[in-house]
Amino acid sequence: MTKYNIREKKEKPAAYRTAIKPEIIDAIYEQLLRKMIVEKKYKDPTYTASKLAEEIQTNTRYISATVSLRFQQNYSELVNGYRVREAISMLTDKRNKHLTINEISMACGFANRQSFYSAFFRLQGKTPKQYQEEFFAKVVKPARKHPQ
Repeated sequence: MTKYNIREKKEKPAAYRTAIKPEIIDAIYEQLLRKMIVEKKYKDPTYTASKLAEEIQTNTRYISATVSLRFQQNYSELVNGYRVREAISMLTDKRNKHLTINEISMACGFANRQSFYSAFFRLQGKTPKQYQEEFFAKVVKPARKHPQ
C-alpha cells in the first residue's frame, strides 16, 4: 500500500474502443471537428462530452473513443487545447491589449482563472502573462539607428 493511497496512472486500453466500427469513428471525428473548429463550441465553459454526444446523436463512450483514437488524449485535454490556442491568438493580438488575462480566459471558454492558468501552463510551459510579455518583447524591438 502506498502512502495516501496514491498510485501511478496505468494506461489500459478500453475494450470498447476496438469494437466501434471505423466508419462510426470517422463520422464522429468529422462532426467533432465541425463543432470545435467551425462552431467553436469550446468557447462555452459548460460544453461537455455529454452535450456534444447529444448534439451529434451518439453517446459519450463513442466520443471518448474517437477522441482517444484520433487525438491520443481525453475530451477535456482536447477542449482545453482549443481554448489555449484561442487564448494565444487573443494574447498576441495587439487589438486585445486592453483586455485582462481573466477576460481573455473567459472569452476562450475557461470557467475560472485557475483552470485557465493550469491548462495554459501545462501546454505552454509558462503563464499566459509570461507568454504575452515574451511575445511582445520579441515583436516590438527598439528601432536601430542606421549610419548615414
